[in-house]
Amino acid sequence: MRYIGRFAPSPSGPLHLGSLIAAVASYLDAKANQGIWLVRMENLDPPREMTGADQLILEQLQAFDLQWDGSVLFQSERLQAYQQVLDNWLTNKTAYACRCPRKQIRASGGIYNGHCRHLNIPVKDSAVRYLNLYPQTEFKDRIHGKVIIESQRASEDFIIRRRDGLFAYQLAVVLDDIYQNVTHIVRGQDLIDTTVWQNALYNSLHKTPPQYAHIPLIMGEDGRKLSKQTGAPALDCSKSTSLLVEVLNRLGQNPPAELKLESNKTILDWGIKNWQLNKVPNH
Repeated sequence: MRYIGRFAPSPSGPLHLGSLIAAVASYLDAKANQGIWLVRMENLDPPREMTGADQLILEQLQAFDLQWDGSVLFQSERLQAYQQVLDNWLTNKTAYACRCPRKQIRASGGIYNGHCRHLNIPVKDSAVRYLNLYPQTEFKDRIHGKVIIESQRASEDFIIRRRDGLFAYQLAVVLDDIYQNVTHIVRGQDLIDTTVWQNALYNSLHKTPPQYAHIPLIMGEDGRKLSKQTGAPALDCSKSTSLLVEVLNRLGQNPPAELKLESNKTILDWGIKNWQLNKVPNH
């Protein structure tokens, strides 16, 4: 089976250092394994999206010589596919409508208790939850080894369509990775806990999950994850060579200092040739 990897940013703003690290790690892992590297735009949340951010992100990737294979897939083109699976699960009672407010769930400990499972609430104006009867509580990570998620969280009936009608990340990401035949996923450690939810969906669809590798997050001075939501500055593409070398160092690859004097392509070629996933920090 040929390696197929992907980088899937959301167009809520330009790429920052944290997202560059995720992009480079997934790119190097794919190319070091003679694989394909796809780019998918996760544009499922219009209220949070920034106008023009999708094209800006693609321009940033090109400025760093991170060239993807094939065409870019936009999740907004896949709504019918998501709806079809959702309708099937609702018909088969694999999913159900829920109107429990977030405030109520937080007040009861933050774990949804299945309150609406058998209430037959109308789907209109409701969230839709996956009936997680066969939860996956553990998986093997290529960086962290065996990962075990606390059973109460792993077995939660999680949202696959929001109350406002927008499809949730858990559903879309699984259906898109299956659609694109993705075999390996390299992404940020903030998604490690919900991997078991995604694997539950793979199980329901009788598909084999991809192999995962979760890389450490970059934290801001305030101790929070560096992200668009916390005001992380956009990448300065005029400093692409030094940033690429910094990324290689943060990924534990120890590039020679003189590499920062080379072109982006030379730096990435060095990264591909010398890529060692076992050197990536696990925290």
